[in-house]
Amino acid sequence: PGSAGAPADPGEWILGAAPERAAATGGAGAGGADPLKRVRGAAKAWQRRFGLGLLLGALAVGSSVGLMAVSGWLISRASEHPPVLYLMVAVTATRAFGMGRAVFRYAERLVSHDAVLRMLADLRVGVYRGLERIAPAGLRAQRRGDLLTRLVADADALQDYWLRWLLPVGTAVLVGTGSVAFTAWLLPEAGAVLAAGLLAAGVGVPLLSAVCARRTERRLAPARGELATRVADLLTGTAELTVAGALAGRKDAAQRSDRTLTGIAARAAAVTGLGSGLSALVCGLTVVCAAAVGANAVAGGRLAGVAMAVVVLTPLAAFEAVTGLPLAVQYRQRVRRSAERLYEVIDAPVPVVEPERPEQLPASPFPLRLTGLTARHPGQERDALRGLDLTLEAGRRIAVVGPSGAGKTTLAQVLLRFLDQHEGSYTLGGTNARVVDGDDVRRIVGLCAQDAHIFDSSVRENLRLARTGASEEQLRDALAAARLLEWADGLPDGLDTLVGEHGERISGGQRQRLALARALLADFPVLVLDEPAEHLDLATADALTADLLAATEGRTTVLITHRLAGLEAVDEVLVLDRGAVVQRGTHAELAAVEGPLRRLLERERAADGTLAEFHQARLSPPKRTN
Repeated sequence: PGSAGAPADPGEWILGAAPERAAATGGAGAGGADPLKRVRGAAKAWQRRFGLGLLLGALAVGSSVGLMAVSGWLISRASEHPPVLYLMVAVTATRAFGMGRAVFRYAERLVSHDAVLRMLADLRVGVYRGLERIAPAGLRAQRRGDLLTRLVADADALQDYWLRWLLPVGTAVLVGTGSVAFTAWLLPEAGAVLAAGLLAAGVGVPLLSAVCARRTERRLAPARGELATRVADLLTGTAELTVAGALAGRKDAAQRSDRTLTGIAARAAAVTGLGSGLSALVCGLTVVCAAAVGANAVAGGRLAGVAMAVVVLTPLAAFEAVTGLPLAVQYRQRVRRSAERLYEVIDAPVPVVEPERPEQLPASPFPLRLTGLTARHPGQERDALRGLDLTLEAGRRIAVVGPSGAGKTTLAQVLLRFLDQHEGSYTLGGTNARVVDGDDVRRIVGLCAQDAHIFDSSVRENLRLARTGASEEQLRDALAAARLLEWADGLPDGLDTLVGEHGERISGGQRQRLALARALLADFPVLVLDEPAEHLDLATADALTADLLAATEGRTTVLITHRLAGLEAVDEVLVLDRGAVVQRGTHAELAAVEGPLRRLLERERAADGTLAEFHQARLSPPKRTN
């Protein structure tokens, strides 16, 4: 919705030209644009609505000025006891101004807030679409609490640019100019006094407030994000922090962040109070000066006595238009910082550039081929993958192993088009993956990740995320393939049993098996298993690996793991180190020769033996001594 000229794709205005610049330059140039200029660009689609809101706001404040001026004249003239008919115009005008003030104010709120809320709705759509463009590879440096604050609080703060900055300033200019002109028509000296007072309160005091609040306002939004991050970490990691004995320290850190935010907000409130006090002082001085020049003019015969009240009361009402400007300047600074933080996320380098006219995938995605593939994460100078070659045929299973940081998860992101290659090619059935829509690629290549999200719902609903219309038999087959059916049948409510937030009511192994069952139910032609046994004890991890290898027999599978147990069942093993393939072949071939895989096997067996001895020592009774 919006007036003529609104963008056809709601929400695109908030992104401006950032996606195109990010696609062309890696996102570096987008952040250089003035954030307020980009925010102002949003008003083009709603220019008429904001113009109408400005006019109605000026009429509302103008009615207050008119009400005060006419009331002053009416009281002064009535004191002379003229015939009542002489007062009827003033009485009618007083009623009209009184009613107009309320009506125009209501209409202004209705029009301006309607425009802003429509714009805010489109803004949220645009922000979410911008987030989709860069997630997940482009969000590696973002903290959850701070990211949530940017996308919610900072996005909402942009509405203040129009409601609490542009509209008040525009109203002050229109009403101030009209009030000065009217007062100068009555008495030029009074007009000059009012002009000086309005300039002092409408320009001088806001400038002083801006200087005093500049540092405070720039720190407010980051401090809010820091507190949100601390609280999110505290709430999600309470159990781990308690076990580690670090809960008290994290609570203290959250309290320090809260005190910091409170202190910043208190300083901002102090500046607001200073601005309000100075505005009131200037208003009082202006009224006194206007009364002085008015009295002098009455004494000199240049001003009628009944107009004296008009000269004194008009400035009192006119200052309503400028008393809020010191706070408006603070809102402008606040909006600027919020816009900067929001655009820092939206303008992040785009890890995947979607084609303008995507092509269709062939009937069969095989062979899936990576040739000379080099990839790096946004903002990184070092390649995460270098010169990788990989071919997947239907039913072929490959394991990718290597130390942490070798590039294993980066390979998974490239396969799912969460990250585009920097060099080389990625084809599905002979079609370049970069000319295919990312969602189409992810219908072919599925992922079961180490941190697969389990929703706070039932086992059934968590499974049906993969296939909405799955039958009971299909659900049970997927659970059976993941060796989870017997467990599910033993639950109090069967498949309708709730698993809790993040699956907290079930064990780690059951969570991973549920994620595997969900991936199997989706029946992806190519399934990527990224560290599915991570964070599990060795026995559970090895059992899960054996079960998932059995469940994926005959399926095209890429198993990414740091554990080597059970890899005899795969067709090929790739050993990655620092982004490059340093060894490849069958498990038996690589284990038989000196090389990276053999060294990894020896270290793993030594670590497993040490761990087994440690557990044995703990379980053995202490020896008796004489």
